[in-house]
Amino acid sequence: MASVGNRPKVGRIALSKQEAAEALGVSVDFFDEHIAFELRMVRRGRRRLVPIRELERWLDKNADLAGG
Repeated sequence: MASVGNRPKVGRIALSKQEAAEALGVSVDFFDEHIAFELRMVRRGRRRLVPIRELERWLDKNADLAGG
């Protein structure tokens, strides 16, 4: 783990909706329409956080083999 000043740099464990869409390579509109409703999110006030493990779970669940 790298450090910032005297503090260790902490790895991200959750992403904003924009960051989650970027991580999946889709637009925020596509994310909202086709993906977000299948994910568990942390909601606090107006803030929505998507746990990285939840994105990984969604990918595993929705992945198909190349042959169909």
